[in-house]
Parts: sequence; structure tokens; C-alpha cells
Amino acid sequence: MGYRNRYWDGYYYTPSKPRTARGGIKSREKRGSFGKSWWARRWIEVLESFRIGARLQRGRAYARSGQALSIEIEKGIVRASVQGSRIRPYDVTIEMKELATAQWKKVEKTLAARPIYAAKLLAGEMPQDIEEAFKQAGIPLFPETYRDLKTECSCPDWSNPCKHIAAVYYLLGEEFDRDPFLIFKLRGRTREELVGDMRIPATAGAADAEPQGDPLPEDPGAYWQGGPVPDDLFDEVRIPQIHASLAKRLGGFPFWRGGSDLVDALEGVYAKASDAGLEMLLPAGDRVEDE
Repeated sequence: MGYRNRYWDGYYYTPSKPRTARGGIKSREKRGSFGKSWWARRWIEVLESFRIGARLQRGRAYARSGQALSIEIEKGIVRASVQGSRIRPYDVTIEMKELATAQWKKVEKTLAARPIYAAKLLAGEMPQDIEEAFKQAGIPLFPETYRDLKTECSCPDWSNPCKHIAAVYYLLGEEFDRDPFLIFKLRGRTREELVGDMRIPATAGAADAEPQGDPLPEDPGAYWQGGPVPDDLFDEVRIPQIHASLAKRLGGFPFWRGGSDLVDALEGVYAKASDAGLEMLLPAGDRVEDE
């Protein structure tokens, strides 16, 4: 370390400037706090409770500038590649202790005792007080101390967590906004496994919620060849009230790398496609707009 320029965590040092990363994963929040949902904020609170000083600030800057090149989430572990000041990106791992089978059984018993938990899990929602349910089972959902996590980075920084680990941590917080069940995955269970182990059919209500379409024809060739087109195929053609409705139902793209939100960008594309399609099918005077 060079003993000049800045004082940080008890040492003087010469700050390094990271190389520009192209196509990296940028946080959606350009300023202010990370994470909108309570579970995302809870995750960030854990990191910030570790008191790692200015590395948190630099980690936020790395997350916002797109220094993370890739992030992969598996049961109990996160692997990432983060571009620093050297040519070769640094390898980051964040390991979270998976719950044992017996521990999950206790959690599942607690959750199954409250029908509202099952209903919200089936609807893809994280129950507001689910962390309390874990505590009732005597098992923490989120790490309580830094010892509950094992983090490593291939950078030469002596501090752990370093700014590269902090950057991945912040990006994970935003990803929890998109998919709250990732915290279960880090504890060793996917949402489907948890719902299945609670003996609740994962597809319950799905058939009633969405039309499933016509059954496939008995003749496989007819599927590809089709049949005669009816005269009233298009019936009454309308501009949809909601553009990109399917994309909105699917939610955000994991670790999106674009400058703007994917669903917002697709909404404009769908709107233009609707206008273009209507122009091809109907003269302007024959159009019917949804009220």
C-alpha cells in the first residue's frame, strides 16, 4: 500500500480506479437506497451492519456502474465475476449456510399452520411476517451475523468483504425485489420445493385462473399444417388496453443489463406493433378503441 492520498480504515493508501466494464450488470437505482421490498431491504441491512466502512460506498458505486460481469445463484452459493482495476476480473463467492432437512421440516410445519402463508406463496408473494415464522421455528431466515456467511474474492484486498463482494451483495438485494424466493434458494429450498413439501399442489387454482387453450389434435401432422382459415378469424380487432401484458406478468428480467427497464422498453415496442398491425388490417375509420 502506498502511504499517501487517502486515509481509509486505519491505513493510508493510493486508491485504484476500476477498468471500464462493458455490458455489465447495472443496478436500477442510480441514487439512494437499494431494494424496494422489505425482504430486499432486510438483506441490505445485514450487509451494512457489518461496518466495513468506505468499502460499502465503493461497492455501491461498482454496482451502479456495471462492474459486475456475471452473477449466478445456486442453492447456498452465489458466484460472480467483477471487473476491478486489473485486466482479469475478480471471482467472488458468497456462501450462505443451507438449512438441514430437519430445520426445513420445522419451518414447513410453522408455515402450514397459517393458511395465509400458503396462499401468498402460491400467488408468488412473500408474506410480510414470514421472517417471524422462521424465528418461531427457532431458525433465522436471513443471516444474523457475518459468521453466517462465507465470502471470498480473488482480489488482493485484505478486507473481507471487499468492495467487489459488496457490489454483488447490493445487486442481489435488487434481484430479491424481482424474485423474493431467492432467499429460500440460498437457504437450500426453491419455492416449488417448499410449496411441495407443505403438501400444497403448486399448480392449485392455475387452471381456473388462466384459459388453457384447445387440446392438441389427435393427428400430429394437423398441428403443423393447420386447417382452413374461418371468415371471422379476426372478429372485432381492438388495440389492447394494456401493452406487453404477458411481459409484465412475467416480471423483470434477471440481472438486466440494459440502460432502461426491459418491461418499459417492451411496452413501447408492443404499442407501436399494435398500431402497425391495426393499420394493416383496418382503415383508420374502421378502428375500434378500447374504452
